[in-house]
Amino acid sequence: MRQEDFNKIERYISGEADDSERKYVESLFLNGEDNDTLRHLVEKEWIHMLRDSSSSGVNLDHLLDRIHHIIRKNEILKRQKPLQKFIRIYMKAAAILLIPLLVAGGFLYNYLSNNKSVINESQVNSTIYAPMGSRVSFNLPDGTTGMLNSGSQLTYSLPFTTKRNVKLEGEAWFEVTRDEVHPFEISAGNSTLKVLGTSFNLSAYPSENYVEVVLQEGKVEFQDNKNDEKVTILPRERLVFKNGEKTKSVVDPAKYSAWTEGRLVFRGDPMAEVARRIERWYNVKIILADKEIEKYSFRATFEDDPLEEVLRCLKMTSPIIYRITPRKLLDNGTYEKEIVTIYLKK
Repeated sequence: MRQEDFNKIERYISGEADDSERKYVESLFLNGEDNDTLRHLVEKEWIHMLRDSSSSGVNLDHLLDRIHHIIRKNEILKRQKPLQKFIRIYMKAAAILLIPLLVAGGFLYNYLSNNKSVINESQVNSTIYAPMGSRVSFNLPDGTTGMLNSGSQLTYSLPFTTKRNVKLEGEAWFEVTRDEVHPFEISAGNSTLKVLGTSFNLSAYPSENYVEVVLQEGKVEFQDNKNDEKVTILPRERLVFKNGEKTKSVVDPAKYSAWTEGRLVFRGDPMAEVARRIERWYNVKIILADKEIEKYSFRATFEDDPLEEVLRCLKMTSPIIYRITPRKLLDNGTYEKEIVTIYLKK
């Protein structure tokens, strides 16, 4: 083996060989048993070593081990290069996909942080509706419960617990959860009721143009929206607001909450009010044909009784007669209400 070959091998072992030298050395040792050049060089070098006694004590095992170690290492690196290339390409692709997501996520986070108050202040309206001839229970987000009477609707906004404002059209019974920090306010007609924790009945049908409040327990503050005058309502008191006038009286609250239990109660009520409550309860239209009928009063309690039974009792206790006009199919495909006409008996 030439001195030049030994020099290449030494530079290969020390890591100083260039590409051509590395390829040459590795070609010698990778398949040495089949390499004629290596066999020839080794044979010549072996004969030379036998003739030269000074070289008999030289142990070249460590050199061979070192050469084979470097060769195996390079082979492993060669096999790993495709995998490393694939990983690099994959990581680049992942980065290309991930960077826009990170940018978008950061933008969204900053947007939500900067607009947190706007989002919190946004409101969503919710409405609870009781169809004619029915009663519907409700449970508000703050724990307030109650019931809507026939043809009524209750509207409120979310979030609700910090701003407890509702709007009532019709009649409802309220069991308000107490919260001194956040008063419960009800908008009804042209008035506003403010309560903390109380039980009461509120009637405010738009078509009837009056507001009626009957308090069972607690305290309610009533205010006409057209002026700053406020009226405090105490337990067992009834306030009626009509045509700008407010009147108070002492009543039995059980009479005004009986409808929540399916009972229709009259306690000396004038015929005009009786007719109005029967209309809502049975979803009919009542016509008082004679003005004089309005001065009569009526006292009775009904529970799940049909309309005919109620009218029969009215006839028994008052000098009246009645006629029922069945429903008619309208041009739009709906039916008009059943009509009850009440006449003064002569």
